[in-house]
Amino acid sequence: MRGCGARSPPLSVAEYDAVSAHEREGGPYASYVFQHRFGSAARALREHIRTGSLGAPLVGVCHTLWYRDDAYFDVPWRGKWETEGGGPTMGHGIHQMDLMLSLMGEWTEVRAAVGTLARDVETEDVSMAMVRFANGAMVSMVNSLLSPRETSYLRFDFPEATVELSHLYGYDNSHWTWTPAPHRADATAAELGAPLDDEASSHAAQLRVLLGSLRAGERPETSGDDGRRALAFIAALYESATTGRAVTPDMITTANPYYHSMNGLLAAAQDNDAKEKTGV
Repeated sequence: MRGCGARSPPLSVAEYDAVSAHEREGGPYASYVFQHRFGSAARALREHIRTGSLGAPLVGVCHTLWYRDDAYFDVPWRGKWETEGGGPTMGHGIHQMDLMLSLMGEWTEVRAAVGTLARDVETEDVSMAMVRFANGAMVSMVNSLLSPRETSYLRFDFPEATVELSHLYGYDNSHWTWTPAPHRADATAAELGAPLDDEASSHAAQLRVLLGSLRAGERPETSGDDGRRALAFIAALYESATTGRAVTPDMITTANPYYHSMNGLLAAAQDNDAKEKTGV
């Protein structure tokens, strides 16, 4: 994420809100790098979901299954809450999860678990979540740095088709599969809605759109509350994993320790220390 001269990418909802508070009509705008939204296939699927041409989304899968060995974490700032804001949930899977969120719409509830299973780090090295969306869909999410056969995999099941994306760090149309439902067995990918144009997901694709918006004095596609939603979701995932309860968007407020840090327990402890020192 970039915006308003921030010294580093925001690592919490609070930090993002502090940046986006400087937004004004016509600019400046807080913007951020979520390049997977900008491939032609993702854009086509987003439009199909908007129009309902494949029916309402029902079931989804969002897996970031990557591998980072022990040596990867020898870099002093890796695997620490203060400098990375979290483990694979925050630093790796965020791109696939953002793509899922940008396609599926508003999330309404998350239930999650995290673990530090194999790496000597402060943060998690794996997380799992079940997410409900306002449209009724349910999605499973896994973020891992312990998976030797690496893949980034998203799946969307509709009444009319299953749409899948399997890639690693970026995709073009060849990474997408459009499978018709049995009652449309003869439908081709194009008939289901696969795009004819083939623009890969990339920083260049996003930057082109961003610069066009800024030159026109318009709000970029990736800015403002839209970016906050992704961070609030991750905060909710961490809170659910820690507390064992379902977390909803309205719970991520300034009174919530997870608003201030993805490690809400640490944020709460620091707040208590500050109160004790000031006698508040």
